[in-house]
Amino acid sequence: MSDRVVECRGVTRVYQEESVPVHALRGVDFDIRRGEFVSLSGPSGSGKSTLLNVIGGLDRPSEGEVIVDGVTLNSLSASALADLRLHKLGFVFQAYNLIPVLSALENVEFIMQLQGVPGTERRRRAMEVLDALGIAELYDRRPGELSGGQQQRVAIARAIVTNPVLLLADEPSANLDSAATEELLKLLQRLNEERGVTIVTATHDAQVMGYSRRRVKLRDGAIVDEGVPEPA
Repeated sequence: MSDRVVECRGVTRVYQEESVPVHALRGVDFDIRRGEFVSLSGPSGSGKSTLLNVIGGLDRPSEGEVIVDGVTLNSLSASALADLRLHKLGFVFQAYNLIPVLSALENVEFIMQLQGVPGTERRRRAMEVLDALGIAELYDRRPGELSGGQQQRVAIARAIVTNPVLLLADEPSANLDSAATEELLKLLQRLNEERGVTIVTATHDAQVMGYSRRRVKLRDGAIVDEGVPEPA
């Protein structure tokens, strides 16, 4: 098994806006190794969210190659990509994307239900991860009854309950105050260090960068710097 979870080779993404080509990514080359906690940083329009989406198979590169856990994404059909996302990747979106009519427990169970995990096993695993994240007592509450920080924890629980190869988080602190952000980052750090979860965030938040162990800085769709950031 390769120690590289992600390999990007010459990844370019070009969009058309009113017939004008917009280069969101320009020949990106980099790898992510198992167990890393990486932040993709840069100003709005730098390409960090686009790169995260390309790595997660939510978007396809115009040129170049993306390999995730040994699988080349470029050659996969839409259904094969969906299957890879279902079984190997965990996503935490800026807007949480929780299902409003489902309880916290049911939201966490949802991905396992799609995977065909039996009900008793789903509930056991979901409650276990909710407990690990400190919100087991909120299992029966719907998203509208939870704070932003609690919703974020439910979203993380849903993302990690299937033991994904890679956890991708897009602007995870965007809807949180500084105290809730600190709690979230300590949680991600614990998942990374204790469970060995490989984490990649797209962020412009220095607080998030301070917790990552490697920062990849983008500008105008290209990597301009890499290194270990100073704690925020």
